[in-house]
Amino acid sequence: MESSTREVVEFEEEQNSPSRQRPPSDGGTTTRRFIILPKNWWYLVWKKFILIWAVYSSFFTPLEFGFFRGLPEKLFLLDIAGQLAFFIDIFLHFFLAYKDPLHHHRLVTSHNQIAIRYLKSRFLFDFIGCLPLDAIYKACNRNEVVRYLLWIRLSRALRVTEFFEELEKDIRINYLFTRIIKLFVVELYSTHAAACFFYYLATTLPPAEEGYTWIGSLKMGDYNYSEFRDIDLWTRYITSLYFAIVTMATVGYGDIHAVNNREMIFIIIYISGDMLLGAYLLGNMAALIVKGSRTERFRDKMADIKKFMNKHNLGNQISKDIKGHVRLHFETSYNEATVLQDIPATFKAKITQKLYESDIKEVPLFKGCSLPFIKQIAINVQEELFLTEDVIIEEGNIAEQLYIVCHEMLVDVERSENEAEKCVKTLKKCSILNELSVLCNIPVADTVRVAEQSKLLRIDKKSLTNILEIHFADERIILDNLLEGKQTHIRNKILESDLTLHVAKQESELALRLNSAVYNDDLHRVRRLVAAGINPNNTDYDGRSPLLIAAIKGYADIVQFLLQKGARINATDNNGNTPLFEAIKNGHDVVVSMLVEAGAVLDMDNAGNCLCMAVAKGDIEFLKRVLDNGINPNSRNYDLRTPLHIAAAEGLYSIAKLILDAGGSVYSKDRWGNTPLDEARVGGSKKLIKILEDALSDKIA
Repeated sequence: MESSTREVVEFEEEQNSPSRQRPPSDGGTTTRRFIILPKNWWYLVWKKFILIWAVYSSFFTPLEFGFFRGLPEKLFLLDIAGQLAFFIDIFLHFFLAYKDPLHHHRLVTSHNQIAIRYLKSRFLFDFIGCLPLDAIYKACNRNEVVRYLLWIRLSRALRVTEFFEELEKDIRINYLFTRIIKLFVVELYSTHAAACFFYYLATTLPPAEEGYTWIGSLKMGDYNYSEFRDIDLWTRYITSLYFAIVTMATVGYGDIHAVNNREMIFIIIYISGDMLLGAYLLGNMAALIVKGSRTERFRDKMADIKKFMNKHNLGNQISKDIKGHVRLHFETSYNEATVLQDIPATFKAKITQKLYESDIKEVPLFKGCSLPFIKQIAINVQEELFLTEDVIIEEGNIAEQLYIVCHEMLVDVERSENEAEKCVKTLKKCSILNELSVLCNIPVADTVRVAEQSKLLRIDKKSLTNILEIHFADERIILDNLLEGKQTHIRNKILESDLTLHVAKQESELALRLNSAVYNDDLHRVRRLVAAGINPNNTDYDGRSPLLIAAIKGYADIVQFLLQKGARINATDNNGNTPLFEAIKNGHDVVVSMLVEAGAVLDMDNAGNCLCMAVAKGDIEFLKRVLDNGINPNSRNYDLRTPLHIAAAEGLYSIAKLILDAGGSVYSKDRWGNTPLDEARVGGSKKLIKILEDALSDKIA
């Protein structure tokens, strides 16, 4: 025993505590009945009891096969008692919860799954082994074939193997001592089974030929074995065991040797097997000397953890939790980080995407996000195991880890504001934890504690932030998903959080970047920015969209690209200007045609002021374009004056004629009651007066 390591490093300590003995719940409302937890104290006692029977059965079965043709009454009753114990064990196995190695040793408590697993594994061997084979042998007129069924009982030796595996992990016991004992038991059992079979070979010949067997022809000193059946059982067994050992070690001097062909064939097979057994024993002894086994590394790690805990006085609960996690990782069949550490990065990415991408797509927080973003999340997530009663997050903390639920799991939700407020909640697959805290820096409202051993996918805040910096378009989608279905006070917190401010700032900066590319007529850069996820409808500080700037500059190819990408055609800037208006204003007829064909409508908030100013400037080309695109020629300015009023007052005959042809009204009155004809008479242009009077008479007629 190691005096420096007094504490038992046993995962069972955790599981035996009252808080960990609560059976898992179904949906948080009902408790599974008639389920045996593997760490219940009474079941652990039963395991030790059945282990004693397994040791007895493992060693007695070869002895029964080789030395008995029908058990004596006392041994028969002992055999029946043992088989009855194993029958009870079979019954208990149909109610024994188990840890699923495919899901990181998660405890399975479903009756159907437990039964199916046991029926598919060792039930048949256990059941046949429990039959009273000696009584069946006698009932079948001592048919020799029936006796071969005894070897099925050797499957019980697996319980002894499991016992030694547990013993090796107990740092109270010297590891070298445990391994030597295990290797000695393996060697002893192998020679014991061989000795029994050696003797069996001698007993299968007719009595007249038994002198031609290894034991029938044996003479050691003055002792003759010719009538070996009459010799006491102990002497026969010791002789057989001696023969098996010297044969295995190949140090015999010829005093015991094979006589007939059957014995020679068996010894050939036995020696061939012993070569492998010897290699196993020597290899294990060498491993003990160089201290390189996986179990020993685990023990060393546990011893270091114990020293660290004792040095810093961290308390029993923390010590148990940490030891439980280390033990759990050791017991799992593989560890992703260890397996993938020597694999090239490209293959790691493919493997993690294959494992996690489908689940991440189903996470509500990531609904609608781009596939590249989903792939990056899948590459960066890591698996984390939680034991029963482990706390995922405590109330009031700011979480640094975002967790995704891999399988439906139970959690205890506690709120310290009201100690009575506790509930068991079922988290569905692909649910998410800590999203508000990680993304918005909002303190966690509840303490979440695992109610059963579970596996979660974890991504840290820094990694998530870095991914969002690259896939910036998905940040707005995540924010919208975060707001969906939230209560008003939670929505307000989210809208006031750093995430919302960052999204707004990011969108503004991206809009400026895209507008800059449009302004410089850099179609290639525009394509790249839009492909990277920038929304073509984002606007700058003046409310100008990329399409509006392209319309101002007359870049037809960029306008066409933005229209294909779903740019809003009639979006206005802070001054109420639309892309169509700007294209008309700047004389870009090709762009105007493209926008009109795409469904753009000229709708000016201050059409009257705009038209009156254009008339005052004499910009007849602009007037033609806007009037051709459906602007009302009778739009009024702040003085209720129409463009025709201005043209008549200024004596602009050609413009007045253009407005009249477009449907300008000669009856319109400004706020002083003057019509365009009144304005023309004041100006004195006879030509203009004439055209207005003609228009007036045409209306009267």
